[in-house]
Amino acid sequence: MQPAPHDHETILEVEAPRVKFGRGAIAEVGAEAAAMGVRRAALFTDPHVARLELTERARRSLRDAGVDVAEYDGVRIEPTDASFRDAAAFAADAKVDGYVSIGGGSAIDTAKAANLYATYPAPFERYVNAPLGEGAPVPGPLRPHIACPTTSGTGSECTGIAIFDFTAHDVKTGIASRRLRPVLGIVDPDATRTLPSEVVACSGFDVLAHALESYTAKPYTRRPRPATPLARPLSQGANPYSDLACVEALRLLGVHLVRAVEDAHDDEAREAVMYAATLAGIGFGNAGVHVPHGMAYAVAGLVHDFVPAGYDADHAMVPHGMSVIVSAPAVARFTAPTAPDHHRRVAVLLGASTSLHANDAGDALADALAGLMRATRMPSGLRALGYGDDDVPALVDGAFAQQRLLANAPRAVGREELTALFTAAAAYW
Repeated sequence: MQPAPHDHETILEVEAPRVKFGRGAIAEVGAEAAAMGVRRAALFTDPHVARLELTERARRSLRDAGVDVAEYDGVRIEPTDASFRDAAAFAADAKVDGYVSIGGGSAIDTAKAANLYATYPAPFERYVNAPLGEGAPVPGPLRPHIACPTTSGTGSECTGIAIFDFTAHDVKTGIASRRLRPVLGIVDPDATRTLPSEVVACSGFDVLAHALESYTAKPYTRRPRPATPLARPLSQGANPYSDLACVEALRLLGVHLVRAVEDAHDDEAREAVMYAATLAGIGFGNAGVHVPHGMAYAVAGLVHDFVPAGYDADHAMVPHGMSVIVSAPAVARFTAPTAPDHHRRVAVLLGASTSLHANDAGDALADALAGLMRATRMPSGLRALGYGDDDVPALVDGAFAQQRLLANAPRAVGREELTALFTAAAAYW
């Protein structure tokens, strides 16, 4: 007798990316690329990272392994649809059979997009997440991609997501597919020794948001059962596998984030934050993020004239981790009633007193987040980034377009809720 069908999800898929972690690991990129059959690799990086000794070690490793390199050092920090197109055109012209990315999420995501569009050319909107694009599936396998992060935050080496500014819409969005996930992440903490404190803070808060949002996302068992096994979403919702990675990432951040920001010579702290980034990448690569990231894409896409300290940028931009964390305290208060114990546990991991706000997990977590923001000299809220009340409608429009992310939230999020959240995120102190 066949069991009765379920109308909700009962199956969890675990996807564990292959990662090498440790000081000096970058020297193994050549051997790994050659073992994958790569003979000519596109090396994607940005103008600053291209000058680092770490990048030269990667070039040397590739050459020594007999891998020819076509280098693209024009990655745009906080990439756009135009910069993705330029990178894809380079990759197609270079006729490469593999990819190596060295840098933050911008470099890794640019390599993902270049790999996709050079392999399966299409109108740009074809693979972009709906409703801003068609959300079409990637047609088949991509070329091997080895991702080598240099910031301790993105976790992009562990995910099948590429994020960019869609300039025509003044909003960030992305492309999501399991096929975009790099075949290998090489995580070398030596890269963090050259990071300015502002970059460590912003990237560290991206890690924190990945872990926090995945841990507090809608549980995977609350999702409708997919029509077919292949229709199961990349972001499944909170689950026991992602919880393990996210909780440990949050614990490491509670102990080490402020230290890593304050002291560039604190190798222990910076290595711990980079390890937390990889753990959180594994977590959100299986669970997915929700409201703070959805709001962040609107914040970054609508930037006025804010130029952050510590970044080698020639254009106005709100770094991704900064755009995420400015909404996180407000969202913590909003989502806490759905899982108070989870929110309270995160608050304690991030340094909150076990007795403070004992009856209000949302306040406890919001205060813990704001405390870390102040300790690392983050902006006090949206006003400090140059946004005013007049910007709220446009911010709401931008965030509401992120339905893939909002659907992963533990509570329903519509325009009214987003308006209240953006208003609450104006200032925290």
